[in-house]
Amino acid sequence: MTDRTVLRISGADARHFLQGLVTNDVERLDQGLVYTAMLTPQGKYRADFFLVPMGTDTLLDVATPLAGGLKQALMMYKLRSAVEIEDTDRTVTRGLGDIPDGAFADPRDPTLGWRGYDGQPGDQDVDWDALRVEAIVPESGVELTPDSFILEMGFERLNGVDFRKGCYVGQEVTARMKHKTELRKGLAQVRVSSPVPVGTEILVDGKPAGTLYTQAGGKGLAYLRFDRATGDLAAGDAVVRYPV
Repeated sequence: MTDRTVLRISGADARHFLQGLVTNDVERLDQGLVYTAMLTPQGKYRADFFLVPMGTDTLLDVATPLAGGLKQALMMYKLRSAVEIEDTDRTVTRGLGDIPDGAFADPRDPTLGWRGYDGQPGDQDVDWDALRVEAIVPESGVELTPDSFILEMGFERLNGVDFRKGCYVGQEVTARMKHKTELRKGLAQVRVSSPVPVGTEILVDGKPAGTLYTQAGGKGLAYLRFDRATGDLAAGDAVVRYPV
């Protein structure tokens, strides 16, 4: 995966440092990969990534366009903690079927297979977008944008947030959305009659009802206003239907 960057987080305070910043429980590293995110103080999405147990260190697998900003934010929060944050030349591979030695199951959904960080041969001929659409898994920079709230993007279902771990940046807003409100907007799978550009607005009777993103096999991922998105909707020249 040439669009991923792997950072190394090391030092005596590394896990404690990460625990106070990210949405998931870092202690889950003892069981394998941890899918998580870092939010703004206002509770909005900054970056999503995987934490990877690697000996006494923790690797951080993030989309390359987000890596620079994320590293800068981590350095800002580091202060005097005994933590080192370094670039690596590791590459990310992924595949389906049996998990190779040293690789890890993708914690978001079983259908997404495994991820490797030690040069394990990956599967080259997999339509990963189709798998994401079927499992309703958002992608960094596509469905997941700086305006996103992670609960609207399905992070609880994708094992990306823990509500018992304690405080982290943006925790108060996330907890309030979980316990005090009913989500009126969110990511959903839709039926699409024909492909349209990613980011096409979805309309119902001329009123905005959402935005259509990744599409594959006649289905797509859409961010919807649930009070408006029912029945046949329009996205450019395509007919969009929700529920599927």
